[in-house]
Amino acid sequence: MNRSAIFLGATLLMLSSFSWYPNPADGQMPTKIFISVDMEGIGGVGSPLMASSGGKDYGTAREYMTQEINTVVSTIFERIPNAKILVNDSHGDHQNVLHGQLHPKVNYIQGRIKPLGMVQGLDSSFDGVIFIGYHAKAGDPDGFLAHTGSGAVKGLWLNDVEVGEGGMNAALAGSLGVPVILAAGDSAATAELGQLLGSETVTTKTAETPSSARLLHPQVVRGMLMDATITALDRMENDEFEPLDLGKSIEIKMRFGSTTHVDILLSIPGVSKIDGFTIRYLAEDMDQAYRLIRLMYSFIRT
Repeated sequence: MNRSAIFLGATLLMLSSFSWYPNPADGQMPTKIFISVDMEGIGGVGSPLMASSGGKDYGTAREYMTQEINTVVSTIFERIPNAKILVNDSHGDHQNVLHGQLHPKVNYIQGRIKPLGMVQGLDSSFDGVIFIGYHAKAGDPDGFLAHTGSGAVKGLWLNDVEVGEGGMNAALAGSLGVPVILAAGDSAATAELGQLLGSETVTTKTAETPSSARLLHPQVVRGMLMDATITALDRMENDEFEPLDLGKSIEIKMRFGSTTHVDILLSIPGVSKIDGFTIRYLAEDMDQAYRLIRLMYSFIRT
């Protein structure tokens, strides 16, 4: 056998060993994962001050938050080396993740002024969504720092399904045909989202009171996240997840703690008042619904 034939054979053998990787040139796009990260549900965060930018040990919470992202991201890259991952900071001023300590292969969205808030950057090209550090919806008696959007909101319903931030974000993803494959947070959040979405879940803590929590060690949480990410990817590859489908048009019902807030919102065309604390609006689709909900709770203050 001549030298050219040996070289060709070796080259073909090497290429065949990598044939399982998705190849954009062959029409297969790389797997894309969207990660939305909040802080209240991060492992090791057990007080309101830790989740506040001016609070005690907030810097430690930022480190734990970044480490949880890196655990999930590294697990994805070990399984899918050419994956494309977008991380969206979704807590407070949306400037919490330690960007310089993130895995260098991810893209990262920072900053609060964005119309789609916690799901900014998500579109139909993504294969799956992961929620990290999430909390339960407003009013959940078993939740740690449970709320929906802001303290002004006391309840949110989409087509008569009561949701918190996780459900609202999943509904936007579902309208794009993208399923939530993993949700991590406190026990009330994972119970809420696991039932609504059928996703893999990781429980990072259990509320002792609405403002205190019984914590697992952050290292234990990261181990659980690694295992759950592997399982979620397996299930995603087997098409076991269904996007959350609430229908084409979306009826919003939103309850506030202030009658003044409701009266101000009546200035928006199409908004009507159910009672002194609750408004109604019929949106054309989930994209319109999401943008309006975010406007009503985040950018209109009383």
